[in-house]
Amino acid sequence: MMQFKSVELSDKKEIDTCLAHTTFRTCDYCFTNMYAWKARFKSSFAVVQQTLFLRYADPVSTYCYGMPIGKMPLDKALKLIIDDAKENGNRLVIKGVAPEMWNAIEKAMPDIFVWEHDRDNDEYIYSSEKLIRLKGKKLQNKRNHINRFKADNPNWYYFPLSTREELDGCVDLLDEWENLNVEKAEKSLRYDYVATRKMLDNFHTLELKGGAICVNGRMIAFTLGEKLTDDTFVVHVEKAFSDINGAYAIINQQFAEHEAQDYTYINREEDMGLENLRKAKLSYQPEILLQEKTLWLKSEK
Repeated sequence: MMQFKSVELSDKKEIDTCLAHTTFRTCDYCFTNMYAWKARFKSSFAVVQQTLFLRYADPVSTYCYGMPIGKMPLDKALKLIIDDAKENGNRLVIKGVAPEMWNAIEKAMPDIFVWEHDRDNDEYIYSSEKLIRLKGKKLQNKRNHINRFKADNPNWYYFPLSTREELDGCVDLLDEWENLNVEKAEKSLRYDYVATRKMLDNFHTLELKGGAICVNGRMIAFTLGEKLTDDTFVVHVEKAFSDINGAYAIINQQFAEHEAQDYTYINREEDMGLENLRKAKLSYQPEILLQEKTLWLKSEK
């Protein structure tokens, strides 16, 4: 049986080594997400023969798995997670399988798995040039919001995040944003809040990039992201005060321009089935809507 352990900050180097040569643009295969969201998904991992195995808690199957990534032949790696599921008395479930992954799995073990589309976890991938330039009629509304923001706030400025003082300013904004947007609840129990705090508290160790917008000396928006693959940057967090017209539009555009201009694509992750978030992400005209599948063994479906 493989020995899975909880994802800790000290595991970053080992996990990143397994992920170093992957070209998959899915945000699940990023150490920051594994670590920051582990409270929600009970993320654990094992490394066998320089291959990363991911396991998560799932209310239906008790455990679910990610596609193994690394040097081990894929058919051998898949057999290991099939065996692990059986040893734990669970039906095998593999989640977050993008089209390229599915092609590799089907080639390695043909006609073994069946799948269903998991629309709520499809990932929105945009041309970085599109998010920076916002050209065309379909993005006219975004340009209008930015122009309105600049007209209303002539003293605005963007800056990259670096110092502890700046990151603490993001924590203050996050707390204020939570108080304005979320019903009274203990912040430590809110997974989104916990994940964002983990990113801010460990910003440099996680090797993140961040940016913020200030108006008259007050921070009104910030965002966090990092390199995902050689051609793709991933945005993990974006917070802004929605009562300030164009605040979300300006931080989106400025962060892309200053921190992701060297990448072909920007992955802005999934919408989690939230109607307003889905509408917002679609409104930016994604280049790729990366379809995610959930897999089962045909024999267990």
